[in-house]
Amino acid sequence: MEDQEKKQEQEKQKKFGIGKEQWKTLWEFAKVFIIAVLIVLPIRYFLFQPFIVRGDSMVPSFQSGDYLIIDELSYKFSEPQRGDVVVFRYPKDPSQRFIKRVIGVPGETVDITNGKVTIYSQNETINLDEKYLPENLKTYGDVKTVVGENEYFVMGDNREFSYDSRAWGTISKSDIIGKVFLRLFPVAAISKFTAPTY
Repeated sequence: MEDQEKKQEQEKQKKFGIGKEQWKTLWEFAKVFIIAVLIVLPIRYFLFQPFIVRGDSMVPSFQSGDYLIIDELSYKFSEPQRGDVVVFRYPKDPSQRFIKRVIGVPGETVDITNGKVTIYSQNETINLDEKYLPENLKTYGDVKTVVGENEYFVMGDNREFSYDSRAWGTISKSDIIGKVFLRLFPVAAISKFTAPTY
């Protein structure tokens, strides 16, 4: 019986050029690969997404070339908040992805006058104190925008060189892909991103 098994094994080796132990190794490798794909693909396509910053509109917070991880899950359970940095489809060309900071949320009026940003809501007036911006930086453009339902007013941190809601209006929540969660590159600047408090 043993001789017959050996003979079959030898015939398989001749036919396929692979022995029993090699088949086991290949099967183990295939199992690891399948499990990895089953774990990584849902994370990549439904939870987190990489994004590389292009341009200087978010300087000094993010530099061109920064490699970020975008959290795509949070906004399925909560609303974007003022101070969140979001990646979204540009309303005038959805094939483009922009990165900006949320300044105005639904139901508010964003007023930019004399370089200052003021937010009016039903209950309060906020003179926006943006500590993440360089001192004495002015926000250019005289703009007064009412932010509608499911809309957001966004601006880049590099106010002088950012093309944002001051030029083309608010963005829809449905255009938001997610918020910045982590900066992975450059290595010296690896950090988890948290929105500021105002």
